[in-house]
Amino acid sequence: MKNLKWLFRVVDSVILLKKLFFKFTCAPESVYIFETLGAGAVGRIGSGVIELIVALLLLTPSLSRLGSFGAVGVMMGAILSHIFVLGIEIQGDG
Repeated sequence: MKNLKWLFRVVDSVILLKKLFFKFTCAPESVYIFETLGAGAVGRIGSGVIELIVALLLLTPSLSRLGSFGAVGVMMGAILSHIFVLGIEIQGDG
């Protein structure tokens, strides 16, 4: 059971860390999303920093619970922004 918990922590952290590349390198899709949300560069970089912190918390055994709550918050923000503002399809990505 302990190994399964670590597997989930590592997978979640990798997913969060993978998205950072696009936010920190000003990928056109990421810029478009945050401009549409009205958050601009500050929101894009800020959410990237929050995702980095959450990923590190998930990998820290004594703080993984806090990281889990942070990950849920990050994902709920993404889901709600797609449902209410952005839509499901962004720039024809299918």
